[in-house]
Amino acid sequence: MSPATLWVVVPLSGFALALAFGVLAHRTGFCTMGAVTDVALFGDWRRMRMWVLAIATALAGTQALHLLGIVDLGLAFYTAPRLLWLSHVVGGLIFGVGMTLASGCGNRNLVRLGGGNLKSAVVLLMLGLSAYATMKGILAVPRVQWLDAAGVTLAHRQDLPGFLGESSRSWFAAALSAALALWCLSDRDFRATRGYVVGGVVIGALVVAGWYVTGHVGFLEEDPDTLESLVIGTNSAKPESFTFVAPVAYTLELLMLWTDASLHPTFAVALLFGTIAGAFAHARFAGEFRWEFFASAADFRNHVVGGLMMGFGGVTAIGCTVGQGISGVSTLALGSFLTIVAIVAGCALTVFALYARADAPAIVDTPGAGP
Repeated sequence: MSPATLWVVVPLSGFALALAFGVLAHRTGFCTMGAVTDVALFGDWRRMRMWVLAIATALAGTQALHLLGIVDLGLAFYTAPRLLWLSHVVGGLIFGVGMTLASGCGNRNLVRLGGGNLKSAVVLLMLGLSAYATMKGILAVPRVQWLDAAGVTLAHRQDLPGFLGESSRSWFAAALSAALALWCLSDRDFRATRGYVVGGVVIGALVVAGWYVTGHVGFLEEDPDTLESLVIGTNSAKPESFTFVAPVAYTLELLMLWTDASLHPTFAVALLFGTIAGAFAHARFAGEFRWEFFASAADFRNHVVGGLMMGFGGVTAIGCTVGQGISGVSTLALGSFLTIVAIVAGCALTVFALYARADAPAIVDTPGAGP
């Protein structure tokens, strides 16, 4: 396909994948912050196992694409030799705190917006502004000079096979994905909640499909203009999959600079609109669509602060609970593992801190009966 055609096909494919994601995420209550809350406060591991099953599925499928030569994960920004270890840890902690204050991460707020939650619109606006300022504005200065500067440049790419040897990729990926899947499926309550099982598998498969669309369909061996290889349809000009922080900033930029011919609707931007549309469709079909707004000034404050923290933390850590937690981990990037541990730690600490307050039930998520 020509570059002009790919600039249409890749974003449309992203929209279609995100449409399915939005439906499923709304149907199952897929939410990492909710999963941590369920475990910390109620001892309910089912949503956590759904998230981990999505990671296992994405890991197995994504590594298969690489081993079969369909997608080159060496081109993905997650696996770059520069390991920004301090940015991953600090950004992840800040993101984890922020997503708890905002009642969910970026993807959860997109899903809630599709269901009529106007609080999520405010969160996403704050997240987008903060993310853009962290990428290109005033917050980029401390990020680059104080956090990114502490990074180390490795002699190889930062994916784990880079440390263990490329020959270890197949068995390491198979062993890790199998171990994660077996841990999830070993629980009888989780297996009995079939919606969670299906949700974990399908969401993981959607991440794999995202890699295929950007890393294979959108990949040109030879750009007609530069004669170099090129990925069409992504903001990074590299293979990407599902992620929900930087895309909010890219969407704001596109809407504000619509007449700039250098800007295009991309795979990442399409993910946002597809997720909202999918959640809206399911909410309407299930009779669950309802308008919601802030219950108090404290509720407004928490969501605004949470959105701002997620924007800064997500860009600094180069991803969110989906961007790093599923897409990034599926590449076996060390930075992704550091980020997701930091995010979960920040979320858990904040959940415990909020639970000690009288207004905690209005802030933290609670487990549902399951799909």
